Amino acid sequence: MAILRKRLGMITPSSNSVLEPVTSAMLQGVDGVSAHFSRFRVTEIALDAAALSQFDASVMLPAAELLADAKVDAVAWNGTSASWLGIGRDRSLCTAITTRTGVPATTSTLACIDAVRALGAKRVGLVSPYMDDVQRRIVDVWAEEGIPTQAEQHLGLRDNFCFGEVPPATIADMIRAVAREGADAVVVLCTNFDGAALAAPLERELDIAVLDSVAVTLWRTLGLAGGDIGALAEWGRIFQTLPVIK
Repeated sequence: MAILRKRLGMITPSSNSVLEPVTSAMLQGVDGVSAHFSRFRVTEIALDAAALSQFDASVMLPAAELLADAKVDAVAWNGTSASWLGIGRDRSLCTAITTRTGVPATTSTLACIDAVRALGAKRVGLVSPYMDDVQRRIVDVWAEEGIPTQAEQHLGLRDNFCFGEVPPATIADMIRAVAREGADAVVVLCTNFDGAALAAPLERELDIAVLDSVAVTLWRTLGLAGGDIGALAEWGRIFQTLPVIK
């Protein structure tokens, strides 16, 4: 019997070197699912006007339209910008993508929030490479969404390319640090942070949920496309969990 093919469209920051190879590696051996990528320019993460303007919908929607040409079954903005710009930005973007393309859409930030809720986590830790003021803003934005931060770790970096050069061992130590402060779930909040392969082993080591942004974006996008998320169960608890969308 032929396998129904699922095509997943990922809108990708131009300087991101992690999410494409990681997503492709996760889908290796998963029959009938492929990921397709469309880029727009993002080079730095900061709160000044120039950095914030990178994420205007007017530059993101053309990338979604190009993905729709490949007949994708779902589209994700595979970036976490709404975590400091405000969650409403992503909800509006998803509506605009679907209106223009007819394809269901999600984002990394919305997927991470969905995952926290699906797992019933109450004490959430945030791990990121971002600068102090960006991290403070993220904590505030997530609190406004009803998800207070139990503990956090960040590296104080601005250049987006550099995020992808951070060793996984450093990210693992950050996850362990927030776990020690009582988090029952840790969100690795950056799709250019190489944390997906850490999730399952650290979940076993720490007995908490580890939600990597790249992995969770794939979880939610595959679900939107009607694919089998259980086929990725080896990558962490979230792939054994159905979303509970509010």
